[in-house]
Parts: sequence; C-alpha cells; structure tokens
Amino acid sequence: MADHAIHRLGAEPRLELHLLAEKAVWLPAARTLLVADPHFGKAAVFRARGIPVPRGSTGGSLQTLSVLITRLGAQQLVFLGDFMHARESQSAGTLAALAQFRAAHAACAMTLVRGNHDSHAGDPPAALDIAIVDEPFILGELALKHHPDPEPAHYVLAGHLHPCVRLSAGGDAARLPCFWMGERVGVLPAFGEFTGMHPVRAAQGERLYAVADERVFALPPAREQTAG
Repeated sequence: MADHAIHRLGAEPRLELHLLAEKAVWLPAARTLLVADPHFGKAAVFRARGIPVPRGSTGGSLQTLSVLITRLGAQQLVFLGDFMHARESQSAGTLAALAQFRAAHAACAMTLVRGNHDSHAGDPPAALDIAIVDEPFILGELALKHHPDPEPAHYVLAGHLHPCVRLSAGGDAARLPCFWMGERVGVLPAFGEFTGMHPVRAAQGERLYAVADERVFALPPAREQTAG
C-alpha cells in the first residue's frame, strides 16, 4: 500500500495521474488538483429538512483540501461537479467556511465543472472567484466532466457515481471508496465526507484502486478480483 497510486495513460511519454488517499487526483505536469462531488453543505440541508445529523463535514472537507493545496503547491483546483448539495446548502455557515478557504488560497485558480446537483443548488457566489463552466472542461489530453460519458478525442475524468468496492474475507466484508479507471473514462470517488457510495465492478481492461486507512492500493485485474 502507499498514500497514493500512479495510473498512467496513453503512449510514451505517458500521462501520470496520482490517485491520492484523500480521494483526489493530482496532475503533477499541470500542477492541478481534481476532486469530484464535494457536496458542500449537505449536512446543513439535512438539518434544514428536520433530519438531525452531525455538523462539521464541510469544514473537514475544506481542511483536507487546504492541506493538499499547500502540500502539493497546486496552482489550479478543479471541482468535477456537485459543488453544493442543494439550495439550502448556501447557509451562512457554509458560505463563511467557503469564503475563508478561498481567501487562504487566493493564488490558486479554481474551476467548477457543473454537475446535476449544481443545477438546483445554484452556482457558488461570485465572491468566491470560482470559474464556472459546463462539461467538458478540456485540460490537455483530458476532458474533465461530472458525468462519466466518453469523449471522442480525450480521456475523461469524472465523478457522479461515488464508486466503491466491496471486499470480503473470512466472513467479513467492507465497502471502500475507489477510483474506477477504464480505457476511456476514469471515475473519482466522492470527495465529500457526508456522501453515499455505489458499488462497482471492474470489467476487462479496467482497474480499481481502493482507498483505506489513508492508503491507496490497486486491486487485481478484473479476472482475478472478487469485488462487486
């Protein structure tokens, strides 16, 4: 195991994707950090709708992002959709936390590729200085999207599905968030701390990288693994 795994794309020189234990992708050649599905303010939505859930999930996610930006020296951060969970996410507390985070990383360019939740949550406030685009957002060889649909001329990195893998041993089982890397499309795990997960299975030619205990590890190829 390691705190990240490297997935390589294309012919030599191959594009390196660093799959991080924080459920993010680092593109060292572009000094760019990618995260999918943060769903900021989701807990606030639940509380607004009368469901008592713990506070702090947005703050925890932003702290993780802050550490990553600083540690990696990221010059760009791209959100692959579902920045906020719903309209009620734009509460005073959530917006204040986002403003504090943005001010701390004013030199880092930030872009949101709109996802399905963004259509009803609304765009982030302009004061956050986050560029907002529709998919795909082209970055070199990559098409950055929310929905994991292939593009004819680029490799797609997307979110939306919140993939996880089910591993079992000795009668016990666990679901772990994972990176699901196909031949034309790669799907990131949900970055947000308060999100659900959807089990996936790798087909021939695909790889799964599971995240557990602050580590990332590659699972065996599809014909050998027991994930599902």
